[in-house]
Amino acid sequence: MGTGGCGQVQKEKRNHRAHLKAVPMLHGVDVSSYQSSFDTDGLDFVFIKATEGRSYVNPHLSAQVKRARDAECVVGFYHFLWPGNLTAQAEYFVSRAPEKAGDLLAVDWEVTGDGTWASNAEKDRFIREVKRLRPHHRVLLYCNRHFWLNHDATSYTGDGLWIADYVTAGHPRIKATWRIHQYADHPHDKDVAAFASRTAMRTWARP
Repeated sequence: MGTGGCGQVQKEKRNHRAHLKAVPMLHGVDVSSYQSSFDTDGLDFVFIKATEGRSYVNPHLSAQVKRARDAECVVGFYHFLWPGNLTAQAEYFVSRAPEKAGDLLAVDWEVTGDGTWASNAEKDRFIREVKRLRPHHRVLLYCNRHFWLNHDATSYTGDGLWIADYVTAGHPRIKATWRIHQYADHPHDKDVAAFASRTAMRTWARP
């Protein structure tokens, strides 16, 4: 990622802060099987882990989806990416993630349980394959600030970046444009999204 002079950096920071003040933030959470139940009070959107690799499906997926939809939240699904077998992983993900107009999809790109991670090229291939398989849904990249600054080489995020950086909500420490910011992980993962309303988020979710 390129860098400019100090004056340009400060200008970008000012423009970024002005943008944040101008765009209302929606509030949401992302959940996995560890949050078999969660409170939807005050939430606008919920991202739910659907799959991991080529063999894992969240056992609480159906119940979590129902809870989120009953609360009229915007719903998204994410896949925890492992290195290798990208086409098979994409097919596995879309075959098990529910499909409804206005839902969002995402790839979770981070360190796996055995300390490995998908390469930048594999991340890009997976996103493109999911977009091919689900052309009527937006597909986002989720990663933490460390991955974004140190492992990403193409800045390819599909339809948008969902960045994890545990600082003040709406102020991730990156210069790239983002759609969702995960700003806390305790007592659960908390997020904000740069949309004016649930309707606006759902409308954007339908390319």
